[in-house]
Amino acid sequence: MTRLPVFYTDEFVLPLPDGHRFPMDKYRRLRERLAGGHQAASLEFRVPDRASRRALELAHDPAYVDAVIDGTLDPRIQRRIGFPWSEAMVERSRRSVGATMAAAAAALERGIGVNLAGGTHHAFYDYGGGFCVFNDTVVAARWLLDRGLVRQVLVVDLDVHQGDGTAALCHEDNRIFTLSVHGAKNYPARKLPSDLDVALPDEADDDTYLEAMRSGVRTALDRARPDFVFYLAGADPYTEDRYGRLAMSKAGLAKRDRWVLETLAAAALPTAVAMAGGYAPDVDDIVDIHERTVLTALARVSGHIPAS
Repeated sequence: MTRLPVFYTDEFVLPLPDGHRFPMDKYRRLRERLAGGHQAASLEFRVPDRASRRALELAHDPAYVDAVIDGTLDPRIQRRIGFPWSEAMVERSRRSVGATMAAAAAALERGIGVNLAGGTHHAFYDYGGGFCVFNDTVVAARWLLDRGLVRQVLVVDLDVHQGDGTAALCHEDNRIFTLSVHGAKNYPARKLPSDLDVALPDEADDDTYLEAMRSGVRTALDRARPDFVFYLAGADPYTEDRYGRLAMSKAGLAKRDRWVLETLAAAALPTAVAMAGGYAPDVDDIVDIHERTVLTALARVSGHIPAS
């Protein structure tokens, strides 16, 4: 039986003050839900290594990496990230990057690998933001590219917020094609140009979203001609998400995942999946959406993704 490699980092807890708006507990609850589910035996749970300084410098200024690790960040940058500094924050952030790197390596072997966190697309070359310390996708993409393991990467970013950090980091890197499908009026206020941006109006529903997303992915595949894909499967387009501003149902998000992963499987494209954002007031809603993403990825391993 071929199992789906699933990398988790929730045992590296990032301590947050009471009332902090980031739902850190979603990661532990997602892993426990999957581990207790009826398909748990088909999931291969692994703890990733931390990303090395050298790996982080594939996307980030060495001085920024040092400042994060040493706890000497400018307070303004720390506030922009949105997390208080601690050694645990550093460890968690490095492990999350390591999880995407490991998921990418697993995808080369088995067709797909999953990071139960990741998708930190608001991290730039020399600063972080929006709960993102390091840009796991760009680090992992360049790690593959620089080793000659792949030639052309496509980032399919379906978090509701534009991947401004990823867009900036990859702007002059023609080996990485960036697609972002996001809310037009959502964070960040200043959007930076991806290779392809698909901006949706507030309250876009399932049909509106899926039509625009499918068109965007088809165009990106045609233009990028990738041999590897990173898929950021954000839960935050969900209608109840406090920071989403769209009107997608859970069923619509499940259709999104099925269509994306079925399309990539049909093209025989190895795919690393990260969960990206999710901020519904009821954490179980976030877990429901992410669980379905992982189980859809599992169906790809078995070759039985349901039709959209």
